[in-house]
Amino acid sequence: MGNGPKIVIIGGGSHQWVPTLVTDTAAVPLLADAHLALVDLDESRLPRMARWVEHVAKHRGVGLTASTHTDRREALADADYVLICISTGGLATMAQDLAVPERYGFRQSVGDTVGPGGVSRALRNIPVMAAIASDVSELAPNAWIVNVTNPMTTLTRTIAKTSDVNVVGLCHEVVIAEFWLSLLLECSSHDLDPTIVGVNHLPLAVELTRRDSDGNSHDALAELRDLIDDDARLDMALDDWVGDLFRDEFMVPGAAGVKQWDPSTPFTKRSLVEFNGPKFDLFRHFGALPLAGDRHTVEFFPGFLTESSHWGGDWGVALTTTEMRQKEEDNYVAKLEARLASDDVEQHVSMESAMPLIASLMGGEPSVLPVNIPNDGSLPDLPLDVVIETMAVIDEIGITPQRNATAPPFFAEHLRRLSASQELTIEAALTGDRDLVLAAFMTDPFASRIDYAQLRQMADELIEANKAYLPQFS
Repeated sequence: MGNGPKIVIIGGGSHQWVPTLVTDTAAVPLLADAHLALVDLDESRLPRMARWVEHVAKHRGVGLTASTHTDRREALADADYVLICISTGGLATMAQDLAVPERYGFRQSVGDTVGPGGVSRALRNIPVMAAIASDVSELAPNAWIVNVTNPMTTLTRTIAKTSDVNVVGLCHEVVIAEFWLSLLLECSSHDLDPTIVGVNHLPLAVELTRRDSDGNSHDALAELRDLIDDDARLDMALDDWVGDLFRDEFMVPGAAGVKQWDPSTPFTKRSLVEFNGPKFDLFRHFGALPLAGDRHTVEFFPGFLTESSHWGGDWGVALTTTEMRQKEEDNYVAKLEARLASDDVEQHVSMESAMPLIASLMGGEPSVLPVNIPNDGSLPDLPLDVVIETMAVIDEIGITPQRNATAPPFFAEHLRRLSASQELTIEAALTGDRDLVLAAFMTDPFASRIDYAQLRQMADELIEANKAYLPQFS
């Protein structure tokens, strides 16, 4: 075992998460000698991941070590940090999260956070999170739990509600948004300082400061308002590499639904604004800028994913199918095999913030990151103790959030309703109360838009489809 901290990764066979977490660990000096205890229910996934840790340690010349476990309690003893990246039931259950609601007129662009798919996914994962939190509280009471599993808000809240362990949820959406905002504002993303009010996948920039080379501060939200009304500036072409970066996923609105960007045309600032069409329209009308990708943003508002809009196609939003998720998983596996065959190992930290956060908590350089944490009153728009997404300073003292930021009235009320639905979902999953599931659906703005009798029937069907993972409802 290395001389660094012991980091337990529950979901340690994840092809999506673990390869990146390992290279990030090796790239952070304070963590380069860490021991990674990889835990997974699927034992067949673990040998490849252990080989990847050894491969990275060898080619980076660091003391990173690994052990593999199918018993998480065995791995948790003396843990310093516990990272959770799981999906209870895997792709088969996620397919039901989409297929059952589709029979009732719902099509979700993701289905992992809110709406009927998000509630269903939460019901499966909440009892598992509560059990993990109980084990950590018993076996490693001083450890931090770092959750990267969706639905982020409800699962992080479950850990805080059912245990006394330290917990934080991390999501990369704000970091990605800072990148494309830097392209629009012609600055470094490090020069942007957002003030955020929200819940996960609906983080709202209520203020945005841009620092110039002289250290002066500018109102970047005002600059964005000016930009999106300035045709000449919007038509400025961005560098070719920006177009290359967005080519595979860039979509523009079209009456017949989603269309891919034509790579033979210049990639402009207008292209980037259109790429973020729903969030800029919400910004125009309601005064704060959502910072998650639009495929997440539109699920919080019932008017975007409708038959009239070609299920989001007119807004440039595509639906994520189970087949697409399976293809992504296959790509993750293929990419890992290629990396294992190469001596070239990344030397930089990715956009994921788990390892920089851990290093800051250990006493390394303080960092400022978007976090999901229980509300201690720092965001007065939302009730105490519910999990919020906000910016925070992370250092050896802990996590210190921004304070007293508020959202414009519409967004503030919308966030309260979303938070209420999330609280009902947690209580339903912990108690096995079917009426609370129905209440969660009725409170969720997206899920509640259908006939009451059909809503009850859909809730029962989703519980039945997931019965193998929901014994509390039997």
